[in-house]
Amino acid sequence: MNAAKRKLTGKIISRLRATYPDVRCELNHQTPLQLLVATILSAQCTDVRVNQVTPALFAKYQSAADFAAAPPGELEELIKSTGFYKNKGKSIRNCCRTIAEKHAGRVPETMAELTQLAGCGRKTASVVLGVAFGKAEGIVVDTHVARLSQRLGLTRQTTPEKIERDLMDLVPHDDWIDLSHLLIWHGRRRCAARKPDCTHCELLALCPQHGVKS
Repeated sequence: MNAAKRKLTGKIISRLRATYPDVRCELNHQTPLQLLVATILSAQCTDVRVNQVTPALFAKYQSAADFAAAPPGELEELIKSTGFYKNKGKSIRNCCRTIAEKHAGRVPETMAELTQLAGCGRKTASVVLGVAFGKAEGIVVDTHVARLSQRLGLTRQTTPEKIERDLMDLVPHDDWIDLSHLLIWHGRRRCAARKPDCTHCELLALCPQHGVKS
Protein backbone atom coordinates (compact mmCIF):
# COMPACT_ATOMS: atom_id res chain seq x y z
CA MET A 1 0.00 0.00 0.00
CA ASN A 2 2.73 2.47 0.92
CA ALA A 3 4.56 1.73 -2.34
CA ALA A 4 1.44 2.68 -4.29
CA LYS A 5 0.98 5.81 -2.19
CA ARG A 6 4.60 6.79 -2.66
CA LYS A 7 4.20 6.43 -6.42
CA LEU A 8 1.02 8.52 -6.33
CA THR A 9 2.72 11.14 -4.18
CA GLY A 10 5.60 11.38 -6.64
CA LYS A 11 3.18 11.97 -9.51
CA ILE A 12 1.32 14.61 -7.51
CA ILE A 13 4.53 16.47 -6.70
CA SER A 14 5.68 16.35 -10.34
CA ARG A 15 2.34 17.64 -11.59
CA LEU A 16 2.28 20.45 -9.03
CA ARG A 17 5.87 21.46 -9.82
CA ALA A 18 4.88 21.79 -13.48
CA THR A 19 1.78 23.79 -12.52
CA TYR A 20 3.55 26.12 -10.08
CA PRO A 21 7.16 26.47 -11.26
CA ASP A 22 7.63 29.64 -9.19
CA VAL A 23 6.26 28.20 -5.94
CA ARG A 24 7.58 29.88 -2.78
CA CYS A 25 6.60 30.98 0.68
CA GLU A 26 4.12 33.82 0.26
CA LEU A 27 5.02 35.61 3.48
CA ASN A 28 7.15 38.58 2.44
CA HIS A 29 10.44 38.77 4.35
CA GLN A 30 14.13 39.52 3.91
CA THR A 31 15.65 37.90 6.99
CA PRO A 32 15.05 34.80 9.14
CA LEU A 33 13.82 37.05 11.96
CA GLN A 34 11.27 38.71 9.71
CA LEU A 35 10.07 35.31 8.52
CA LEU A 36 9.72 34.08 12.10
CA VAL A 37 7.69 37.12 13.11
CA ALA A 38 5.53 36.94 9.98
CA THR A 39 4.84 33.26 10.59
CA ILE A 40 3.77 33.93 14.17
CA LEU A 41 1.43 36.62 12.84
CA SER A 42 -0.01 34.25 10.23
CA ALA A 43 -1.72 32.07 12.84
CA GLN A 44 -5.45 32.19 12.05
CA CYS A 45 -4.76 34.99 9.60
CA THR A 46 -4.17 35.15 5.85
CA ASP A 47 -0.74 35.73 4.36
CA VAL A 48 -2.25 38.64 2.41
CA ARG A 49 -3.19 40.40 5.64
CA VAL A 50 0.19 39.68 7.23
CA ASN A 51 1.94 41.13 4.19
CA GLN A 52 -0.11 44.30 4.57
CA VAL A 53 1.06 44.68 8.16
CA THR A 54 4.72 43.73 8.01
CA PRO A 55 6.22 46.58 5.91
CA ALA A 56 5.55 49.14 8.65
CA LEU A 57 6.35 46.60 11.35
CA PHE A 58 9.74 45.67 9.89
CA ALA A 59 10.60 49.30 9.21
CA LYS A 60 10.08 50.10 12.89
CA TYR A 61 11.67 47.00 14.45
CA GLN A 62 14.78 45.73 12.70
CA SER A 63 16.36 43.43 15.28
CA ALA A 64 15.29 40.95 17.92
CA ALA A 65 16.28 43.49 20.57
CA ASP A 66 14.03 46.07 18.92
CA PHE A 67 11.02 43.78 19.08
CA ALA A 68 11.79 42.74 22.65
CA ALA A 69 11.97 46.38 23.76
CA ALA A 70 8.79 47.51 21.99
CA PRO A 71 6.78 49.72 24.39
CA PRO A 72 3.49 48.28 25.69
CA GLY A 73 0.73 48.73 23.14
CA GLU A 74 2.94 50.01 20.33
CA LEU A 75 3.66 46.63 18.76
CA GLU A 76 0.08 45.51 19.34
CA GLU A 77 -1.32 48.51 17.49
CA LEU A 78 0.75 47.68 14.42
CA ILE A 79 -0.35 44.02 14.32
CA LYS A 80 -3.94 44.51 15.50
CA SER A 81 -5.55 43.65 12.15
CA THR A 82 -3.99 40.15 12.16
CA GLY A 83 -6.22 39.10 15.05
CA PHE A 84 -5.30 37.78 18.50
CA TYR A 85 -2.90 40.70 18.60
CA LYS A 86 -2.38 40.69 22.35
CA ASN A 87 -1.22 37.06 22.40
CA LYS A 88 0.82 37.53 19.24
CA GLY A 89 2.46 40.64 20.63
CA LYS A 90 3.39 38.83 23.82
CA SER A 91 4.79 35.87 21.87
CA ILE A 92 6.85 38.09 19.57
CA ARG A 93 8.32 40.07 22.46
CA ASN A 94 9.21 36.97 24.49
CA CYS A 95 10.48 35.10 21.46
CA CYS A 96 12.71 37.97 20.40
CA ARG A 97 13.93 38.54 23.96
CA THR A 98 15.17 34.95 24.04
CA ILE A 99 16.82 35.35 20.63
CA ALA A 100 18.54 38.55 21.77
CA GLU A 101 19.69 37.19 25.12
CA LYS A 102 20.47 33.54 24.37
CA HIS A 103 21.26 33.48 20.67
CA ALA A 104 23.17 36.74 20.19
CA GLY A 105 20.29 38.20 18.20
CA ARG A 106 20.32 35.45 15.56
CA VAL A 107 17.41 33.12 14.88
CA PRO A 108 18.52 29.59 15.85
CA GLU A 109 18.76 26.96 13.13
CA THR A 110 17.58 23.77 14.87
CA MET A 111 14.13 22.42 15.58
CA ALA A 112 14.98 21.90 19.24
CA GLU A 113 16.08 25.50 19.75
CA LEU A 114 13.29 27.06 17.70
CA THR A 115 10.52 25.20 19.49
CA GLN A 116 11.82 26.55 22.79
CA LEU A 117 10.92 30.07 21.63
CA ALA A 118 7.60 31.62 22.65
CA GLY A 119 4.97 31.30 19.94
CA CYS A 120 7.11 28.94 17.86
CA GLY A 121 5.65 25.47 17.60
CA ARG A 122 6.77 22.73 15.26
CA LYS A 123 4.89 24.14 12.26
CA THR A 124 6.40 27.62 12.64
CA ALA A 125 9.83 26.12 13.23
CA SER A 126 9.54 24.01 10.08
CA VAL A 127 8.63 27.09 8.04
CA VAL A 128 11.66 29.00 9.31
CA LEU A 129 14.04 26.07 8.91
CA GLY A 130 12.84 25.24 5.42
CA VAL A 131 12.45 28.71 3.94
CA ALA A 132 15.16 30.69 5.72
CA PHE A 133 17.81 28.00 6.12
CA GLY A 134 16.94 25.33 3.55
CA LYS A 135 16.77 22.67 6.26
CA ALA A 136 14.08 20.01 6.03
CA GLU A 137 13.44 18.79 9.56
CA GLY A 138 9.71 18.39 9.10
CA ILE A 139 6.75 19.04 6.80
CA VAL A 140 4.59 22.08 7.43
CA VAL A 141 0.97 20.99 7.88
CA ASP A 142 -1.42 23.92 7.75
CA THR A 143 -5.11 23.77 6.88
CA HIS A 144 -4.42 23.56 3.12
CA VAL A 145 -1.85 20.78 3.46
CA ALA A 146 -4.13 18.84 5.79
CA ARG A 147 -7.17 19.19 3.52
CA LEU A 148 -5.39 18.27 0.29
CA SER A 149 -3.47 15.38 1.86
CA GLN A 150 -6.78 13.89 2.95
CA ARG A 151 -8.59 14.56 -0.32
CA LEU A 152 -5.76 13.07 -2.35
CA GLY A 153 -5.78 9.93 -0.21
CA LEU A 154 -2.30 10.43 1.22
CA THR A 155 -3.52 10.17 4.80
CA ARG A 156 -6.60 9.39 6.84
CA GLN A 157 -5.26 11.17 9.88
CA THR A 158 -6.88 14.35 11.16
CA THR A 159 -4.29 15.94 13.46
CA PRO A 160 -1.32 17.90 12.06
CA GLU A 161 1.18 15.76 13.96
CA LYS A 162 -0.14 12.47 12.55
CA ILE A 163 -0.61 13.88 9.06
CA GLU A 164 3.00 15.08 9.13
CA ARG A 165 4.23 11.62 10.12
CA ASP A 166 2.31 10.01 7.24
CA LEU A 167 3.68 12.53 4.74
CA MET A 168 7.23 12.18 6.01
CA ASP A 169 6.93 8.45 5.38
CA LEU A 170 5.60 8.93 1.83
CA VAL A 171 7.60 11.89 0.56
CA PRO A 172 11.33 11.84 -0.25
CA HIS A 173 13.29 14.03 2.16
CA ASP A 174 14.43 16.33 -0.65
CA ASP A 175 10.78 17.20 -1.35
CA TRP A 176 9.68 17.96 2.21
CA ILE A 177 10.10 21.73 1.94
CA ASP A 178 8.50 22.15 -1.49
CA LEU A 179 5.61 19.79 -0.79
CA SER A 180 4.04 22.17 1.70
CA HIS A 181 4.37 25.18 -0.61
CA LEU A 182 2.95 23.22 -3.54
CA LEU A 183 -0.09 21.99 -1.62
CA ILE A 184 -0.67 25.43 -0.11
CA TRP A 185 -0.56 27.10 -3.53
CA HIS A 186 -2.91 24.49 -5.00
CA GLY A 187 -5.25 24.79 -2.03
CA ARG A 188 -5.46 28.56 -2.47
CA ARG A 189 -5.72 28.59 -6.25
CA ARG A 190 -7.70 25.47 -7.12
CA CYS A 191 -8.70 23.11 -4.32
CA ALA A 192 -10.63 25.39 -1.99
CA ALA A 193 -12.28 24.02 1.13
CA ARG A 194 -15.90 24.67 0.21
CA LYS A 195 -15.88 24.88 -3.58
CA PRO A 196 -12.92 23.03 -5.09
CA ASP A 197 -12.53 23.71 -8.81
CA CYS A 198 -12.41 20.05 -9.75
CA THR A 199 -13.33 20.67 -13.39
CA HIS A 200 -10.10 22.54 -14.06
CA CYS A 201 -7.93 20.78 -11.48
CA GLU A 202 -4.48 19.77 -12.67
CA LEU A 203 -4.62 16.79 -10.29
CA LEU A 204 -8.03 15.50 -11.39
CA ALA A 205 -6.64 12.31 -12.93
CA LEU A 206 -4.71 11.55 -9.73
CA CYS A 207 -7.43 12.43 -7.24
CA PRO A 208 -9.48 9.67 -5.57
CA GLN A 209 -12.43 12.09 -5.53
CA HIS A 210 -12.58 11.82 -9.34
CA GLY A 211 -13.77 15.39 -9.57
CA VAL A 212 -16.58 14.91 -7.07
CA LYS A 213 -16.69 17.75 -4.58
CA SER A 214 -16.01 16.53 -1.07
